[in-house]
Amino acid sequence: MGEVEFQIRERGVGILTINRPQVRNALNWEAMRGFADAVERAQEAPDLRALVVTGAGTAFISGGDLAELGDYPSRADGLRLATLMGDALSRLEALPCPTIAAINGPPRGGGAEVAVACDQRIMAEDADIGFVHIRLGLITAWGGGQRLLRTVGYSTAIELMTKGRVLSAREALSLRLTDRVAPMGQALLAARDLAGQVAENPPPAVRAAKRVLRVSLVADEGMAMEAERNEFPDLWDTDWRREAVAHFLSRSR
Repeated sequence: MGEVEFQIRERGVGILTINRPQVRNALNWEAMRGFADAVERAQEAPDLRALVVTGAGTAFISGGDLAELGDYPSRADGLRLATLMGDALSRLEALPCPTIAAINGPPRGGGAEVAVACDQRIMAEDADIGFVHIRLGLITAWGGGQRLLRTVGYSTAIELMTKGRVLSAREALSLRLTDRVAPMGQALLAARDLAGQVAENPPPAVRAAKRVLRVSLVADEGMAMEAERNEFPDLWDTDWRREAVAHFLSRSR
C-alpha cells in the first residue's frame, strides 16, 4: 500500500485508508495530497455505493505530521494547509454516497476533523477523540469546527475546542459525536458491515436520501420539505420499485 490507499471492494463498498502507522497516520504534505486525490477518485467512481474512511494500525489519524509541517511556519504555509485539506474534506462531505469513519484508534486535531466530515462514525471501545488544536495555539482549519457545532451543539463544541478535551468512545457516544461503539479492534469490521447494508439498497434512493438530508443543513424547513417531495416521483417510477412491490405482494398472498 501507498501512504493513502483507495479501493472499491465487494458490493461497491470503498475503503480509503491512511497508511502511515509509523507516525500514527499523521498527515504530511504527501499524505494530504494523496487523501485529496483519493476523494476525487471516489467522486468519479460510478460503482461506489458507500465509503469507509480509516487509518492503518492502532490509530485513525493523529493530526498533522508536525515533524514535517513544523518546517513550514509562515502564514502562506498555514493558508496552504487550511486550503488543501479544507477543500478535500468539503469534497468528502459532498460525495453522493454515505461515508463512514472507522475509528480504530485516536483521532486528534485534524484527524478529528476528518472524522466529523464523514456522515457517520464508529469508534472502537478503546479509542478516544480530541479537537486538541488549542494546545498548539490553533483552531480547526478544515471545517471541523462548523461540523462539530452541527453535531454536538454550541456549548459543547466551544468547550471541546477551547479546552482541548479528549473524549472516550463512551463519552463521544453520549454526545452523539459517534454513532456506535464497537469492540476493541472491530471498528473497521463494523463500518464495513454497515456500509455493506447500505450498499444492498438501490443507489439512486440512497443518494437521494443523503441529498434531502443535507439540504436541511443549509436551507430552511420549507425548502428541505420541497426538496424531499421533488426527489420522490422519479424514485417511484423505477423498475426497482415496481419489482419490489410485486415481490412484496406475491409473498403476502
